[in-house]
Amino acid sequence: MSAIETRDLTKVYRTYKKAPGLWGAIKGLGRREYEEVRAADRVTFSIDEGEFVGFLGPNGAGKTTVLKMLSGLLNPTSGKAQVLGFVPWERKDAMKRQFSLLMGQKNALWWDLPARESLELNRSIYGIDRASFTRIVGQLTELLDCADKLDVMVRELSLGERMKMELIAALLHSPRVLFLDEPTIGLDVTSQKKVREFLRQYNRERPIVTMLTSHYMQDIEELCARVIIIDHGRIFFDGPLSAIIDRFATHKIVGLSFANDAVDCDFAGLGEIVERTAGSVRLKVPRAKVAETCRAVLGACHVIDLNVEEPPVEEVIRQLFREQEEAEEAVESS
Repeated sequence: MSAIETRDLTKVYRTYKKAPGLWGAIKGLGRREYEEVRAADRVTFSIDEGEFVGFLGPNGAGKTTVLKMLSGLLNPTSGKAQVLGFVPWERKDAMKRQFSLLMGQKNALWWDLPARESLELNRSIYGIDRASFTRIVGQLTELLDCADKLDVMVRELSLGERMKMELIAALLHSPRVLFLDEPTIGLDVTSQKKVREFLRQYNRERPIVTMLTSHYMQDIEELCARVIIIDHGRIFFDGPLSAIIDRFATHKIVGLSFANDAVDCDFAGLGEIVERTAGSVRLKVPRAKVAETCRAVLGACHVIDLNVEEPPVEEVIRQLFREQEEAEEAVESS
């Protein structure tokens, strides 16, 4: 059986639609108009033990709503879900002891206490014996290189240091499922790298299910072999990260280097110039015309080096979201 399984999971919010101005406020006292917003719309997927899955989507796509339903923080409007065999919104203690939800924009630690005391509180809540607690905290602080920060007030920690402590708190009871909602948001490059390295090693050593949402594509590319993409509450891709380019990329990047500094070739009609220096050019070329373009350039110019690259995954996904938004706007305007 899958560790996480959802079927037609849906969450609909009714929001009050107020008419503008004072008269609109007065009318609202007697009769209110509501509109429905589908934050999650028939979401269906399954995740096996040990999988590290990226959960992608633009702001407002429904990512956090789905994670909150899987954590039991929200009740769905309809649909089904199971996490480790439990129905999340029943909030059974046996399930709560086996998962963690870490939200990069929410504090789980007590702001005015040293991190060690918040960890001690978690130890008591989860009934972890002293020997296990000492061993786990020692291992995690060593991996994250933050043992010297345990006795510092949480409010005095840097954002990167606080996130490391939040990770330790989330993993203290050795959960089988970990939900990470933007864990590296706002961190500097060094802290992001440290958190990624830790998550990669932790997942490699333990068969823990991890669902990660992040706006930093480097997080996804370095950690997740599989991605689920959601937009407007609906899943429209679920598969290997590498398959995104195969399925959605419409072009390739052709890099050309020339023998002399003066590039006098005419690239009109061959592709879009995305970068140009004294002795090189990078062209954005439709996938179907790559071979034709390469032949044309080699026949007309003195090329000393040529390479063909796939576009960055981040660019493909950004374009994908842009196309989805344009399609939605076209439907609304028609």
